[in-house]
Amino acid sequence: MSLFRGIKYFLLTDNSKQKTLRQILGFYPRNFTLYDQAFTHKSVVKDNQENDKVSNERLEFLGDAVLGAIVAEYFFQKFPFEDEGFLTKIRSKLVSRNFLNQLSVDIGLDTFLETSVDLTRSKSIFGDAFEALIGAIYLDKGYEQCKKFVVNKIIKDYVDVEELLATETNFKSKLIEYSQSKKMTYKFHTLAVETESSKFFKCELTVGKADPTVGEGNSKKRAEQEAARLFFETY
Repeated sequence: MSLFRGIKYFLLTDNSKQKTLRQILGFYPRNFTLYDQAFTHKSVVKDNQENDKVSNERLEFLGDAVLGAIVAEYFFQKFPFEDEGFLTKIRSKLVSRNFLNQLSVDIGLDTFLETSVDLTRSKSIFGDAFEALIGAIYLDKGYEQCKKFVVNKIIKDYVDVEELLATETNFKSKLIEYSQSKKMTYKFHTLAVETESSKFFKCELTVGKADPTVGEGNSKKRAEQEAARLFFETY
């Protein structure tokens, strides 16, 4: 069964979904087809090759770049006396996969996705959908409207900058420092896993004599970060 089977064109035909989307965005979209695409996982396209659906992967690519530029500009202006290292670190925290996954759920984007039990295996689909949404807004309304949405509807309403500054996001680097200080060895074992509907990476992390922790993500890097995060959460 497809993760998102049944999502077909709901944004174009369901007025209640359109109304909910307008409330999230704070404006009326011109081209609902772009937003429909933003919430279309590649499994829908793979399982229904007869239709003309397009997955959100290209929009995700575009949205990732646009979001990074908007966040960089926002923090550049908010912290005029901080150096490049500080700005890079805080930007990375806001656009990290874990943060975007939770943010996507907080603003209600998960309600646009039909899910199955397989969803627990790859929560990154929510963060991916958020980036795709940014790409859709950019194409539909332009950079300034996209920036207005990110700053006014996302950062100001959902981001605690002080808490963000205190949040650790690079767990792999933290693991390296931890293992060196404790004189312990660690090992990542990462495999690509393919199913009928998707591909993801699974990473098993072993640190010293502790039981392994297993992280999953849509890239090797994200799977390793998740395994490291789970290690610190567990131990």
